[in-house]
Amino acid sequence: MIVGIPSEIKTGEKRVAMSPANVKTLTDRMVKVLIQKNAGSAAGYPDSEYKAAGAATIADRAEIFATADIILQVQSFGSNTENSDSDLALLRRGQLVIGMMDPLASPQAAKAVAATGASAIALELVPRISRAQSMDVLSSMATLAGYKAVLIGASASPRIFPMLMTAAGTLQPARVLIMGVGVAGLQACATAKRLGAVVEAYDVRPAAREQIISVGAKPIELDLDTGETEGAGGYAKEQGEDFLRRQRELMTEVVAQQDIIITTAAIPGAKSPILVTEEMVIAMKPGAVIVDLAAERGGNCDLTEQGTTIVAHDVIIVGPENVPSDLAYHASQMYGKNMQTLLELILDEGGDLQLNFDDEIVAGTVVAHDGDVPHTYMRKLLGLDEINPTTPPEQESAEDTAATDQE
Repeated sequence: MIVGIPSEIKTGEKRVAMSPANVKTLTDRMVKVLIQKNAGSAAGYPDSEYKAAGAATIADRAEIFATADIILQVQSFGSNTENSDSDLALLRRGQLVIGMMDPLASPQAAKAVAATGASAIALELVPRISRAQSMDVLSSMATLAGYKAVLIGASASPRIFPMLMTAAGTLQPARVLIMGVGVAGLQACATAKRLGAVVEAYDVRPAAREQIISVGAKPIELDLDTGETEGAGGYAKEQGEDFLRRQRELMTEVVAQQDIIITTAAIPGAKSPILVTEEMVIAMKPGAVIVDLAAERGGNCDLTEQGTTIVAHDVIIVGPENVPSDLAYHASQMYGKNMQTLLELILDEGGDLQLNFDDEIVAGTVVAHDGDVPHTYMRKLLGLDEINPTTPPEQESAEDTAATDQE
């Protein structure tokens, strides 16, 4: 079995699909690993470390695709809509591609891969079950996005986070509000708390209250009927416009008191819900900061502009893109571990590929195989006939994507 790791080609992507330590686990199992020259350099992993782990570095990208049985990527087809067509032309029948593919927003990518005869695993579809936690790239990337969002907010704010008692007087701590308390939101709460801020958090799910308290934040409780806000697995459900309108009205008074707001609510395959309206921005303090982790899906703030920072009504609004890539060293380490665990599931003891569709992880993540799209929910998105009962993934609205990622 030969595993290939090409360089990431999407603009601004610094991550690599596996760290040298992850590669070492494969080569120890007699799996041959080919990695494109300098693929890990932007993440802080030089070629020398991959060679020490037993990988062979190859300059020619086409050679990796022509030789490898399995291709590992961070942003693969569907996720990389910028320039992945050149890779699509390199796929061959029987090859397997594993990576993030944004399958619910870009289902046509799965159909395109299937047309080549190759197979594809979309990592965003890893089910939220205990056995698959170590494969969950969305949670891994959301953890880093939540941490980084606080640093972005602290850097943009004219205020410091902690209270300081100095000879020049007492400086009051910053007030930080986290909107959406999934993996990214909880990490943001914990990070802001460690920096000394007064941290509050809001999530529509009643069960999130204990999680908020567990990381040292104070839960915001609004006068809303939240009985229908929680779906399967404890994740937040998408709400109707009447609910969201009432929620925004009640939140206006809350946001007016904040110095930094971090929003994390994203819906896979759909536009992000508006949590902060322009009217709410107008009510905020001059110099307050909004860090919108959902910027890539349209943003949780009415005024967010993807990939840039603006000032509106004296409020600084940051719309960052691909936040985990800015922490490429540890993001690659976490992503690589997720990938390693998945490979341990689908490779037998001899290192040969075994896609067992009776396994719910395999059935739930394979979006292209044997010239077709076997995933039932993906087939529905593509308007194809149903062939097997794959359940669409439940996602919590507080994820970034990711991580999505807040990914």
